[in-house]
Amino acid sequence: MIRDDLFDRGVQQREAMFGRAGAQDQVDHTTELDDRMQEFVTRTCFGDIWQREGLSIQDRSKITVAMMIATGKAHELRIHLRGGINNGLTALELREIALHSILYCGIPAGVEGIRALEEVLAEFDNHDLSAPVESLTDEQNTEGTIR
Repeated sequence: MIRDDLFDRGVQQREAMFGRAGAQDQVDHTTELDDRMQEFVTRTCFGDIWQREGLSIQDRSKITVAMMIATGKAHELRIHLRGGINNGLTALELREIALHSILYCGIPAGVEGIRALEEVLAEFDNHDLSAPVESLTDEQNTEGTIR
């Protein structure tokens, strides 16, 4: 694996969003099978694209959640809902993304978005739609693995 500035920034971004389980633990436990994928995810996705000017981290989280709903990626949706919350998104913003997806992706996609959000918010023990959701500690955030 190439470990350079992009890689280090990628690990830092992943840790901010997904905790240690979704960052350093992923990198530390790569295998011969997934080492290239982990390098790409860390360096390119989080070390480069997520760091670019033009969109805030919050906007990138909103877009990513919408894309996960649209493409039906349930596992990754839950990961990025947690990441979005850790990036400062409110439950209200996330609910509105799921509701908005009904218009363009259909009712089943929107329902899955709401279902996933309910599950993730239960982990955070937050039901106030307008209040910021407190980030999970590393001990709580064990579902942040990207595979």
